Amino acid sequence: MNDGGKSAIAAGDEVVSVSEVNALEKKVKQLEQMLGRKTMEAEILRDALEIAQAKKLISRMPLLPPDDTPSSE
Repeated sequence: MNDGGKSAIAAGDEVVSVSEVNALEKKVKQLEQMLGRKTMEAEILRDALEIAQAKKLISRMPLLPPDDTPSSE
């Protein structure tokens, strides 16, 4: 056993195998990638919502007659 393992046992710490550390690092990397994709997806949806709301406001604007004066009906 190397010195790090001996000192961990002496201190009462848990000893973890290298393969377990590698597996956990791989899982962390996968989760970071997933978080990045979800963040990008949320930004795209937020932008799409802003565009849709702007179009909705434009479509609700009243149409004026060609001379740009309100009709007096």
